[in-house]
Amino acid sequence: MLTSFCRWVLYRRLGYRFEETVTRPRKYIIALAPHTSNWDFIMALLFMGAEKFQCGFMMKKEWFFWPLGPIFRKMGGIPVYRDKNRSVTDILGQKAREAEDFHLCITPEGTRRYQPEWKRGFYYIALKGELPILLYGLDYKRRLIQCTKQIIPTGDVEKEMREIKEYFEGFQGKYPDKFTTGLDENQEKEKLKA
Repeated sequence: MLTSFCRWVLYRRLGYRFEETVTRPRKYIIALAPHTSNWDFIMALLFMGAEKFQCGFMMKKEWFFWPLGPIFRKMGGIPVYRDKNRSVTDILGQKAREAEDFHLCITPEGTRRYQPEWKRGFYYIALKGELPILLYGLDYKRRLIQCTKQIIPTGDVEKEMREIKEYFEGFQGKYPDKFTTGLDENQEKEKLKA
C-alpha cells in the first residue's frame, strides 16, 4: 500500500522518472545532490518508498528533539555530534565493515546553501568501510532521479572528488542558485548573473 502510494505521488502525480544503471549491493554509500531545499528530504522518502529500500541518513543533532528524534531514528536517521572528540567517519566506517548490510545516504554539500567546498565525510566513510559510493542525482527541472555511476574510493581524494562533482554538474536543484560543484567558480558566478 505504501509503495503504491509513493509510486503514485512521485511518478504519476509529480511526473518524475528513475534511471538506474548501477546495481545496489548489500553495502554502499549514496552521495545525493543537489541539496538545495528541505523538499529534497521528502523526495528521498518518496523515492525510497516507491523503490522499496531503506537507507540511513545523517542530520544535525539539533533535529533530534522530541517528538521528531524518535521518528527520525526509526526512519534511519543518525544524529551528527560535531563537538565530540571521536571521528564520525571512523565509527561509521567500522560499523560498515562489521555489518552484513549497510546503506547510508549523504548530501556532499553538507548544507542547503551555496557551497563550493563539499564535505568529504561521505568519501572517508566509504573508504574506511570499503564501500562503493553510488551517485544519485535529483533533478527538479528534468523531473529525474538518476544513478548511472559509482566510485570505488582508492584514497586519491582530489581526483575522485573531482569525478564525483563532474557527475553532478548537469543536475538542477529546486533552487538552482544554491547549487554549485565548485569546479569552476567564475563560470558559476556568470551562470548566477544570467
